[in-house]
Amino acid sequence: MSSNTPGFTFVDLFSGIGGFHAALSALGGECVYAVENDKEAAAVYDRNWKPPKSSFGDIIDDTEGCMRVPKHDVLAAGFPCQPFSKSGFQRGMDEARGTLFWNICEILRVRRPSVVMLENVRNIAGPRHAHEWKVIIRSLRDLGYRVSSRPVVFSPHLVPPERGGRPQVRERVFILGTYVGKKAAQADVAPSVEHRPVDGWSPQEWSLHDHLPVQSEDELSERLALNLSPAETTWVEAWNDFVVTLRREGVRKLPGFPVWEYAWVLNDDLVIDPETPAWKANFLRKNAAFYTEHEALLESWLERWNYLADFPASRRKFEWQAQGAASLDETIMHLRPSGLRAKRATYVPALVAITQTSILGDLRRRLSPREAARLQSLPEWFDFGDQPDAATYKQVGNGVNAGAAYYVIREHMRLKASLSAIKKRAPHLAAAAQSAPESPDEAIERHWDKGRPVIRRTRLTPGAMQIAG
Repeated sequence: MSSNTPGFTFVDLFSGIGGFHAALSALGGECVYAVENDKEAAAVYDRNWKPPKSSFGDIIDDTEGCMRVPKHDVLAAGFPCQPFSKSGFQRGMDEARGTLFWNICEILRVRRPSVVMLENVRNIAGPRHAHEWKVIIRSLRDLGYRVSSRPVVFSPHLVPPERGGRPQVRERVFILGTYVGKKAAQADVAPSVEHRPVDGWSPQEWSLHDHLPVQSEDELSERLALNLSPAETTWVEAWNDFVVTLRREGVRKLPGFPVWEYAWVLNDDLVIDPETPAWKANFLRKNAAFYTEHEALLESWLERWNYLADFPASRRKFEWQAQGAASLDETIMHLRPSGLRAKRATYVPALVAITQTSILGDLRRRLSPREAARLQSLPEWFDFGDQPDAATYKQVGNGVNAGAAYYVIREHMRLKASLSAIKKRAPHLAAAAQSAPESPDEAIERHWDKGRPVIRRTRLTPGAMQIAG
């Protein structure tokens, strides 16, 4: 196989900005079709991956007869979860008709790719969607795909950095299927990947700052624009003083329950309405006990900060999940409706909402769009154009993590049973799976479509890098 010959072909449905594309191209694949109905996301996809034709469109328009979707070896889709009809509990795809999953099934029925990889939120395999899950598994088996009835739940923080992992907890369900024919597909199999750290990796070994390097002067300017506002800085400094004060006075273990400043009263003065929910009553008692034990210390802190008089209600609440950290400088933070939450600066929660974008404690600023893209395993050359940051945060937060996708499909295709079935129908795909490197990072970073110049960014001087953190 020449270096210019793709190892296999794939289609990218509900493609977003291309997390699946990054993973599958790193495996040696070539995209022959992509579709995304969000115009802005499709524009970013096309700018970076340059599919055969514009990815902007509607899968429903292309499903009739499926002739607009070329033949392919792998079908990838981060499909929306929709309620399926329960009328009569019919068997097969009829139950999914009218949903976007049905459109995926139509493409599978007509084109019969060797491998299918679907991705969705973890709840798709939870009790609230038990019916939908059964329909998905049954439909894929009826189409001839061997899939496990147990979900593959996986997150990039479970993969060590040398294998393409990233410090982000992003648990998603992956549904991985290999075409074996309807009869053979009915037998259940174990999940392709277990929900556990890879190769003995400990997620606590992540150091977030090691994976957020400053790469350019443009990025430095971008980061400075993400500094906290004066009000936000005051809230953070007040609660940092709270942590430092307790540590200085020998309080080795900070409260593990939500700290509600407005609920601080002495135990003897605590009055709880009988109608108060049990969970809330429990937190009220814990806050009263905490205040009673440390009354003088807490009153001194409150006096320094004017009793938080100008703080909104949500900023008078504090959640400590950073174990032995000495101050907020050693944490990442989130300004949530439930309060200011502080966690260890190892890995970030899933990138989902701009209003709760992670704040780097020592730098007192939010993660930048470029840093968010890195946490989704997108390459340094990835270009969002001149769209607003809010659009970039949204697209990155809705995307598939390329490193996690690469790991799960590589592991799936290299399983003995999967590899044997793939070799019979698509030996070129089997060869690509067998020769694929353990990490996708280098392949993604050097992925340049024909005729596109390499994007060069001005490197920072050492002094500027130190300023940017």
